[in-house]
Amino acid sequence: MYPIFEIPVVGGPILMAAIATFHILPSHLATGAFWMTYFIERKAIQEDRPELLEFLKKFSLSILIFCFVTGSLTGVGIWFAATVISPRAISGLIHTYVWGWATEWVFFVIEIVAIYVYYYTFGKIAPKLHLRIGFIYAVAAWLSMVIITGILGFMMTPGKWLATGGFFDGFFNPTYWPQLCFRTAMMFAIAGTYAAVIAGAMKNGGRDTIRKISGRWGLGGLAAAGLFAFWYYHSLPTNAMENLQSIAYVEIMYKLAIVIAVVMAIYFFLLAIGQGRFVNVWVGSLMMVVLLAGVVGGESTREFVRRPYLIPGYMYSNQIIGHDFDARSISSEVERFNSKGLLASHPLVPTDLKAITEENYLKTGEILVKVECLACHTLEAGGRNSLADILDGIDAESAYYLLEDLERTYMPPFAGAGPERRAAANYLAVVAGGETGTADWVVAGE
Repeated sequence: MYPIFEIPVVGGPILMAAIATFHILPSHLATGAFWMTYFIERKAIQEDRPELLEFLKKFSLSILIFCFVTGSLTGVGIWFAATVISPRAISGLIHTYVWGWATEWVFFVIEIVAIYVYYYTFGKIAPKLHLRIGFIYAVAAWLSMVIITGILGFMMTPGKWLATGGFFDGFFNPTYWPQLCFRTAMMFAIAGTYAAVIAGAMKNGGRDTIRKISGRWGLGGLAAAGLFAFWYYHSLPTNAMENLQSIAYVEIMYKLAIVIAVVMAIYFFLLAIGQGRFVNVWVGSLMMVVLLAGVVGGESTREFVRRPYLIPGYMYSNQIIGHDFDARSISSEVERFNSKGLLASHPLVPTDLKAITEENYLKTGEILVKVECLACHTLEAGGRNSLADILDGIDAESAYYLLEDLERTYMPPFAGAGPERRAAANYLAVVAGGETGTADWVVAGE
């Protein structure tokens, strides 16, 4: 167990989601852009089109600045935010996939070296050698995605890992291949969108060619992504499908992603058939924003459908281990907390708060709520998933029975002894502005 990191009003999950969602753009763009670059550079060499090389120089510089500045900053931000918000989950990932992360960093270093060499050798080395450097970057970037997708898929569907604890049993999980194919297709769609923005600033004859290439790559990538999304959808476990169909927010985000996919498909089609008025910096930038909104919808759906888990079948979203993991000789903590108490088992709870008394029942209730609820909720009114708003006016007794019978597919059960459940319920009543219980009612809980 680790300390609790609290961000009032905004909440840790929203902070993490904001950083991670934006990171999708530079990371997938950095992965997909150089496959398009390789194609365009070959065309430029074979057809002697210097204006296309001029575009590539601007394009690669913008990738170098945008992706390797914002991408690096948000990548580090993800690690920092995840470490303070869900340290136990990050610890589990590192213990299982430390060599996976290390391998991914090898390819990432190759990416960094290759893009610098590629940009600064324009016109200074043989064209075919320059083309090969771009190809090396493209392959290294995609192999980086190959590794990261295995770990992301593991956090959705750990598969045989739950029985064996093996590296590859978790890596090649039930959603690995559909998710890898989907992300590969989307990297082409994102690259097509961004290339259209850069083409909008061109004034020479290469502009029409780049516009059509952007549209075709974007439309092809988006169409393939739709097929792979269907495959991915049908690879999800039962609880994920239930969340998708029963949680209003998830359903809205899912539909948002579909609507934006249709809008982007129309945009790519217009580019592909040569509608020049759709290629300027302003329209292109607007479509990048629209694309980002679609990413928000898709990533929100992916994150919410795995609830109530951080690692399905093993660790709940509040970092409490909910199931026995025999492969690593780890036992469920829920039963132990229910019988012996969470406060007594948590190493960072002060000694005077290990047991609930008439003097400390409000403080212990606060600790319990923060340990078990802050992974998804905030306490203050007006925040996303605010307990003050959701439970508005609830009394302590009603909150107690609510905690006793959490039958939602997206919420973990309350883990704690009877008095702890009453203390937590009492604090929830305080947060919600409802009628609280007496000290005797809390301490006498069974």
